Amino acid sequence: MSNTTKLALEASLKKLLQHKSIDKITIGDLTADCGISRMSFYYHFKDIYDLAEWVCLEDGKRALQGKKTYDTWQEGMLQIFEAVSENKPFILNVYRGIGREKIENYLYKLTFHLIAGVVEEKCVESGLMQEDKAFIAEFYKYGFVGIMLDWIDRGMKEDYGEIVRKMGLTLYGNICNSIANFEQMPKELR
Repeated sequence: MSNTTKLALEASLKKLLQHKSIDKITIGDLTADCGISRMSFYYHFKDIYDLAEWVCLEDGKRALQGKKTYDTWQEGMLQIFEAVSENKPFILNVYRGIGREKIENYLYKLTFHLIAGVVEEKCVESGLMQEDKAFIAEFYKYGFVGIMLDWIDRGMKEDYGEIVRKMGLTLYGNICNSIANFEQMPKELR
């Protein structure tokens, strides 16, 4: 029942965002649209922005299912772009209404998990310390998110498939090279 309520609130928020900006939507609007009580809303979320963040993360998790390997990361990234694109009114409204920082944090969480999965896979037989693996994933995360934020900022007009293709060309072999570079560096210099 709990997840059903959250999904109903998600659908209502996305529906209402097609006609109103996020700062004009009230808890009453949401609860009336999906037929739940205000108390039910507050049981799950502290405010509309909390709901918006949850929606972003859930959409991202659905998009990434099983796409966290070296061979599938581009497909995972493409699916993140698709999820953002499919929810264009929602994302642009949140981006403009709540601010770039909220969308940025959502994308950071999402892409870090994608890249960390790839780094972990490539480090299976290495002795690389966890902090070094995290650093590599963080480094690439910032590049991915920066490119996606620029795309969102420009209104999501460019072909995201082409963006992901260029990201793939740019990164081809680089994650493995980063891991190898860390492994070759003496531990006292890290």
